[in-house]
Amino acid sequence: MTQRHTRAAVFSAGSWGTAVGKIMADAGTNVIMHARRGKIADAINATHRNPGYFPDVELPPTVTATTDPAAALEGADFLVLSIPAQSLRASLTAWAPHIGPHTVIVSLMKGIEIGSGLRASQVITEATGIAADRVAVLSGPNLAREIMGGQPAAATIACPDEDVAHRVQRACHTTYFRPYTSTDVAGCEFGGAVKNVIALAVGIASGMGLGHNAQSMLITRGLAETTRLATALGAHPATLAGLAGLGDLVATCSSPLSRNRTFGTHIGQGLTMAEATAATRQTTEGVKSAKAILALAGIHGVEMPLTEIVSDLLHEKVTLDQAAAALMQRPPKPER
Repeated sequence: MTQRHTRAAVFSAGSWGTAVGKIMADAGTNVIMHARRGKIADAINATHRNPGYFPDVELPPTVTATTDPAAALEGADFLVLSIPAQSLRASLTAWAPHIGPHTVIVSLMKGIEIGSGLRASQVITEATGIAADRVAVLSGPNLAREIMGGQPAAATIACPDEDVAHRVQRACHTTYFRPYTSTDVAGCEFGGAVKNVIALAVGIASGMGLGHNAQSMLITRGLAETTRLATALGAHPATLAGLAGLGDLVATCSSPLSRNRTFGTHIGQGLTMAEATAATRQTTEGVKSAKAILALAGIHGVEMPLTEIVSDLLHEKVTLDQAAAALMQRPPKPER
């Protein structure tokens, strides 16, 4: 009897979704990408390349694509979600009827829903009715371009059910990608969401011509406020010192491949929000999530000065010079 191959449906065929699709295919899973544009799906099927993001990288032959959500989800062991966090709820409402009763959902998203203040995994369970122990999150210092080139990387896979986390781990473990498991879903998601805002701050500083001292200060203090918020909402501090916290923060804040840092750099150089959006060309979750994260912090009495300054700057409440001055003029206090 022929053994059935594990099957993963990856929604959608953006840069990070494509990278994780490649990882899973290299690990032995049959992957079907859901692409919004027929041109992308046709190219993946005909040439095994994604012309929209990685035209120079050949995908494994076990990666195919479709524009039909139902076809992508048929018989899927895993549904891997890599879409903008703010469109997650509406998208899942349409896709939920096609999700199988045993399909494990894997969230790659790093954002907080505006209005509700919910993390992606919480939106998933609320929108689909699927139990939290069937929802895992994957987060870490993972720049898609490097992974597509087969460069070494690692990530944390978190799920309340350790067996489910191990299933996802096996489906993602390759010679170049090393996944670790955790049960701290909140810690992984807050680490991933807040680091995008801190990366905007670091990019802004770089664009303004500020040096490595200033950028290192922002990374370090950014980790402090990320940890304050996450632990106030039940996360374990050790998670924020790991791959999904410090690791992701360093990669996103230091690499020119990071879309959030790049967006911030454009703002720091004096571009308008519209100009920076056009120049970046990809979803920049930190821009959308900053206000939602700040609102969540306010509800729980957590001080997040960097997030507040970035949010004010993005909403044009302060100028670049005023933002820099506000940061440095805060009252001195113990480091914690």
